[in-house]
Amino acid sequence: MASIADFAGAQPPVYHQERESKYGLSDWLTTVDHKKIGILYGISGLAGLAVGGLEALLFRIQLAQPDQHIFVGDQFNGLVTMHATTMVFMAVMPLIAAISNYFVPLMIGARDVAFPRLNAFSYWTFLFGVLLMHSSLIFAEFPAAGWTGYAPLTTKPYGAGGIDFWWAGLAMLAISSMIAGVNFVVTILNMRAPGMTLMRVPVLAWMILVVQFLLAFSFPPVTVGLILLAFDRTFGSVFYETSMGGDPHLWQHLFWLFGHPEVYVLILPSMGIVSEVLPVFSRKPLFGHHAVIFSGIFIGFVGFGVWGHHMFTSGMGPIADAAFAVTTAIIAVPTGVKIFNWLGTLVHAKMRLTTAMLFAVTFIPQFTIGGLSGVMHASPPLDLQQHDSYFVVAHFHYVLVGGALTGLFAGAYFYLPKITGRLLDETLGKIHFWMFIIGFNLTFFPMHLLGNNGMPRRIFTYPADAGWNTENMIGTIGVVFQVVSVLIFFYNMMVSSKKGAVAGSDPWDANTLEWMIPSPPPVHNFDFTPVVLSERPLWDHKYTPGFEITVPAQREEIHMPSYSWRPIIVSGFVLLVLIGLLSHIWALSVVGGVGIVVGVYFWVSEPV
Repeated sequence: MASIADFAGAQPPVYHQERESKYGLSDWLTTVDHKKIGILYGISGLAGLAVGGLEALLFRIQLAQPDQHIFVGDQFNGLVTMHATTMVFMAVMPLIAAISNYFVPLMIGARDVAFPRLNAFSYWTFLFGVLLMHSSLIFAEFPAAGWTGYAPLTTKPYGAGGIDFWWAGLAMLAISSMIAGVNFVVTILNMRAPGMTLMRVPVLAWMILVVQFLLAFSFPPVTVGLILLAFDRTFGSVFYETSMGGDPHLWQHLFWLFGHPEVYVLILPSMGIVSEVLPVFSRKPLFGHHAVIFSGIFIGFVGFGVWGHHMFTSGMGPIADAAFAVTTAIIAVPTGVKIFNWLGTLVHAKMRLTTAMLFAVTFIPQFTIGGLSGVMHASPPLDLQQHDSYFVVAHFHYVLVGGALTGLFAGAYFYLPKITGRLLDETLGKIHFWMFIIGFNLTFFPMHLLGNNGMPRRIFTYPADAGWNTENMIGTIGVVFQVVSVLIFFYNMMVSSKKGAVAGSDPWDANTLEWMIPSPPPVHNFDFTPVVLSERPLWDHKYTPGFEITVPAQREEIHMPSYSWRPIIVSGFVLLVLIGLLSHIWALSVVGGVGIVVGVYFWVSEPV
């Protein structure tokens, strides 16, 4: 068997049904290559980041000064709803999916995911869901019920037609996420390279594994909630209608059973990225490698038991409040373990302050601020005071932007050279870093003060004598800084992908399997299956005295699945079912349902 090496002089592998690397339109539409699907997710996520940022800029312009009427009422509420929905489901999640799809098979020594065509179906279902949701601006209007979609704001009497596009789009995103979750769980547990025990799996791959379990088990409750909402709005049922015996609290429970694990879906991959970046640029192993892994697993388990802290104001009663207060406080413990392990890695480190390292190091204090304000809200009396105020807005943005998005930027500067074969410009990268960090803190730190001074969420204007003028103006200036910084990042990516310095296979002197192969990787990833001997396999090869390189005596046979039109066609039929429900043209739903059945039949009967 092959050890980790460049296999110089070894016989080339033998291909069966070789997957060629082409980049025409039909190739992108039919691809099942995990790397190309990762690129598609990445492009979609960057587009979502741009749209979500524009929506934020627009409503922050409205709030820059008192008594403005640029966007009023449901116009403002629609912008806020779509900003939050876009940033969570169409920016951060697809960017995480991009890293998961492209790098998880490379990290574990696999040639692809377990179910490549199902992977393609997941992407196209995601994309069609995004397009369906945003088409509400053309055919109806943006939904104005907030990203949480609380009843009765989403019920027929109060929610306009944009809500229908919102629930239908979210339903498609839920289908996509659940399928991806199952696919990657199977991939990571069953397709690891020889010698890669679970404790030798890279931390990022471990965090993504935990995330896939969260996706597989947290999306079913919100999917049930969306189905009930669809029945209320389409067929006149009354699941959430209080006057007819329904209960809006049912939606809150179903939503937050998904919504709080979703927080960890967004933050755990960035924790994994930071855990990969810090050791490489500190030139030392991750401190407490196993503790970081087990703390991530613990977060995943306990994350399903804290949803009620979002409902302290809903009247659950003292026993339920106390139970959720305890679980919320407990989940701070594994998070603290990670923070101390990252700090331990930095102690006596010979740091290289690349842009990736700057983002990774800055992740720690920014996420800690968000985490500490989260622990504060584990106390029901304190939560009652700050609920639905701008203090809460500051809290979750320090977690999701200061944490999740900052970690993803670290991952972009670290991993993009493997995708493009070119290094990003470090000067532009550092300008992006400083503008983004300064702008972020200008925007969201003053919101703590606004919340404590009584400014509620989701108001489109405020009187001049409220005492909120200065903080709101500073916040809007901060958003401008962030928007400009992201535009610099986009420019850096586009220019560097063509003119950047050649990266080579291992530009950072990294320690995991993805850095042993060329940049960009070949279609089949690895010429020979690597054998893993420790948690840092590539450092073993480069720095272990007496480490011997061996190559297989016989040629290794490689089979790659062929491309297929079936996944995108079946996704199209799913879209057709929902269009029929939204338009009340039931024939479209029937055709879509039959199309799904027939499409799946031809899909499973297609030769691999």
